[in-house]
Amino acid sequence: MSKSRYIVTTPGGQQVDLTHAVILKSNNLYPFGQHNFAIYETPEGNFVKGLNKGEREVMLTHFEQLDEAAARSYSHPYIRKDE
Repeated sequence: MSKSRYIVTTPGGQQVDLTHAVILKSNNLYPFGQHNFAIYETPEGNFVKGLNKGEREVMLTHFEQLDEAAARSYSHPYIRKDE
């Protein structure tokens, strides 16, 4: 069994383990950019939004905690624009 963990840090400095989280919503289309996002629910009941702040080689670069209502109703404001 792999011992790899997926731990992210929110702007407030809190670390959240997403290793066993469920993805509720996401958009992982390549090439990466602001259209990429993921909404996670951890086994502990934490909700985390992952965003891409404009990085082309990494899908998610920024993570924020959300309450459940915001996580479940999240609508991402960006769409991918093909060049």
